[in-house]
Amino acid sequence: TGKVTKVEWTNPHVYVYVDVRDEKTGEVANWALEIGGGPNSLIRQGWSRDSLKADDVINVEGSLARDGSRLASAQSIVLAATGKRVFAAPIPVETPNASR
Repeated sequence: TGKVTKVEWTNPHVYVYVDVRDEKTGEVANWALEIGGGPNSLIRQGWSRDSLKADDVINVEGSLARDGSRLASAQSIVLAATGKRVFAAPIPVETPNASR
């Protein structure tokens, strides 16, 4: 959970930056959330540049970067004030006979 500080609509991915307070230390750290798909993909899903704004408080589920940096791949973003899901990554479907 954190407060949006900036949203960057860049190719190939959109990034949302969020200030997150550490529950143990109380320190605030800025995290970058990578949103899968570029701007055109998100627009086709119903996003606009106003879907998330600075100072919105959001709850995020995602995968942390393996290198320990403050970067995560967002899988779900929900507005804390309304409970509205503004982003949900598609769930990958594995086909039984898919070649690897």
